[in-house]
Amino acid sequence: MKMGLLGKIKGLFNRQMDEEENVCRPDWEEESLKRDNIDMHDKKQREHYVKACLEQMSEASKELDALGGEYNLVTSYLTDMEEIEAQPDEVKEQLKTYATKIQELENNREKLDKKRRIMKPEDYLRMERVEPYMPEGYSRLKEAEDYQVLVKKDMGRLEGERHAYYFRKNELQNTMQNMKGITFICVGSMLFLVLMLTIIGAAWQLDVSLGYAVAVLIAASTLAFVYVKFHEAQRELVRVEKGINKLVLLHNTVKIRYVNNTNLLEYLYVKYDVNSSNELKKLWDKYLEENIHREQEKQMDQDLDFNEAALIKLLRRCNLADPNIWLRQAAALIDNKEMIEIRHGLIIRRQKLRKQMEYNAKAAQEAQDEVKDIVDKYPEYAEKILDLVSDYEKALA
Repeated sequence: MKMGLLGKIKGLFNRQMDEEENVCRPDWEEESLKRDNIDMHDKKQREHYVKACLEQMSEASKELDALGGEYNLVTSYLTDMEEIEAQPDEVKEQLKTYATKIQELENNREKLDKKRRIMKPEDYLRMERVEPYMPEGYSRLKEAEDYQVLVKKDMGRLEGERHAYYFRKNELQNTMQNMKGITFICVGSMLFLVLMLTIIGAAWQLDVSLGYAVAVLIAASTLAFVYVKFHEAQRELVRVEKGINKLVLLHNTVKIRYVNNTNLLEYLYVKYDVNSSNELKKLWDKYLEENIHREQEKQMDQDLDFNEAALIKLLRRCNLADPNIWLRQAAALIDNKEMIEIRHGLIIRRQKLRKQMEYNAKAAQEAQDEVKDIVDKYPEYAEKILDLVSDYEKALA
């Protein structure tokens, strides 16, 4: 009978048997192949049953292949642990030193990652672009903002003075207008008084020279007062107008400075992509702090790479099958309890794999025995059954 598939299954399982330690083997509940209700003289039923047996052997073979690889891997891990424990004390101490350093660096890196997000990535890129202009750029922007405040104050003060001058000019103009009015009233009153005195003197033949003298005196005094006040207001009005002209020139100068400084501020805000110097200062401080953290992170990565490479190199000298896995379980090289826990976990894994392998080997053996038994009991169909086995093996090849 052509039993290449069966031989492969038996050989694979026997190789694993040679490596196994004592393990507990609980009962597996499975239902064996049964042909109680199969009519072996019926070609269709017979072929269907034989194919079912072959499929069971094939599935068991595939599963054994997969389980065998995992079993060998777990066994190699246990062997590596034995190799490490068999190393001299000085080698163990070196391994412990590298592993301790790796754990410290990983812990520090984790702590740094938790608090490293000082600024958003887009803010960092903004500051990276303006880095060539800093910190002078901040100083220039701050000076421009401070100067803008001073210019605004100057403009406000000049505007206040200008309003005061215009108010005083209006007062002086009103005063001069009033003096003109008083002059007309005074002259009119004097003429009216002279006329009345003339009429009274002519009508009653009285001497009104004293009245003339009094009228002229009052008129002269009033006109003298008006003259003085008018010319004082006139002279002050000239000074006020000169002051206004001076303020206008000064205001224009300050306004030009204000416009130029405003344009400069708007340009700097666009250049640094900020709304104020305070915002730029905060972003720049965060950028500097972020660079410190990134430099620390870079140094940690370099130190971690160095210690990991040194650990791998030393583990390779110990003839381990997989030195890289110890980078993920460095704690076991430091603490023996961790090593024991890992070994315990690997032993449990290997036991479970062993159980699965036993189950699949048993399933394959039952299917093999079933096919052999059919061939023995029904020799008239042996050739056809062997052809089915051969065809099935070719289909799998």
